[in-house]
Amino acid sequence: MKLFKILGALLLTFGLLSAQPIDLNGKKDGYDISLKSEKSLVVGDNTFLVTLSKDGNTITDAKVKVKFFMPEMPGMPYMEQTAKAELVDGKYKMLINFSMSGTWQYHLMFKTQDGKVHKIRSSVNL
Repeated sequence: MKLFKILGALLLTFGLLSAQPIDLNGKKDGYDISLKSEKSLVVGDNTFLVTLSKDGNTITDAKVKVKFFMPEMPGMPYMEQTAKAELVDGKYKMLINFSMSGTWQYHLMFKTQDGKVHKIRSSVNL
């Protein structure tokens, strides 16, 4: 019994120490996109920051929103969290509340001044 407690404590400690904030970068239609979390992802509230740039210039006049979702699985309903970003210090900031751990897919969408909507799709694990 003591051995299981020790192994459990070691695994928990290792898991906490190896947890890293999200820092994802990509390109879409000539735009450089960065999605970061302020801290490691947890069940509950998580703050995400998005930066957009094109040709080295930061974009601060776009409308940015994100949808995180987990598909329906046996014994579990479809789950979804959406947020519209607020521009704070040149970065788009949004709050997402994850209701459980697992793989969450996301669609990050931003509408530029020319009226075009750009969409990035990927996933995060927590």
